[in-house]
Amino acid sequence: MTELVIRALSESDAHLFDTLPDPLDVGRALALATHRPEWKRIALRDGKVVARGAWWGGPDDESPVNINWFDFAEGEEEAGAELLRTSPHQVEYELNLPAGWRADPVTLAAGEARMRAAAAAGMKILVERYQYRWTPDCGLPKRPGRLRFRTEPDDAVILDVLRRVHSATLDAHALHAIAEGGVDQAAQEELGFFHWYPSPREWWQLACTPEGELVGLHIPAHNPSGPCIGFIGVVPEQRGHGYAYDLLVECTQFLAERGAQFIGGATDQGNFPMAANFAKAGHPIVRERINFIAG
Repeated sequence: MTELVIRALSESDAHLFDTLPDPLDVGRALALATHRPEWKRIALRDGKVVARGAWWGGPDDESPVNINWFDFAEGEEEAGAELLRTSPHQVEYELNLPAGWRADPVTLAAGEARMRAAAAAGMKILVERYQYRWTPDCGLPKRPGRLRFRTEPDDAVILDVLRRVHSATLDAHALHAIAEGGVDQAAQEELGFFHWYPSPREWWQLACTPEGELVGLHIPAHNPSGPCIGFIGVVPEQRGHGYAYDLLVECTQFLAERGAQFIGGATDQGNFPMAANFAKAGHPIVRERINFIAG
């Protein structure tokens, strides 16, 4: 087998990225995502593209946030692993998959091949997630009316609520941050992500009971691809009352009232209560995602 050449692309040869078939239909799934040519890498053998990866970040990011497009030609699994292994951008890998991908032999084979290549490159699975997409055709869920919502301009207050939410969490990313640096690191990372959103800071809202007791917060947001459920969190002492559903409904209503024609969302597949809330609020699953981190 001839030598493998791995390199980044540029504006002049960005078209090479599109020379592989796309059995997982990743391109359509990421149609609203922007991939800079210089953050795309290809592996060539005899001048032919046999593996490719597209790293992604927001318009103001100086380095990629993740890699969300990675695949390779049949028989080139090791070339794909080498593409990941030698990348200067060692960030989280988001494997985007069709909903119910394990039930289809074609998508099952394609998904498992990418998983093996990621493992060979030294990555491990952090979590599997559901991705949702609400549209007006889904209907607006009715506000339960149990909570009161208000903006909170003080980041210190938001940070304290995040510490309380993450002190007992099912979220795999938060648990990973806690394992690295404690609850404060998880809260700080979450707050930084909120500020990364290009949507207005004044959209962030706390939720309270009519008596004024804090319940949690919700973050209606826009990411670079459009409107999304940025965050839903209930403090531990208020759990067991179904308030996460109220927060999700308010977040959906808030964005819809501001003209959203679709709303993205996601939750860990193991977070059964939140997955049930998305289903109850009329947010259908449209994709699945597996998140990999360095092993």
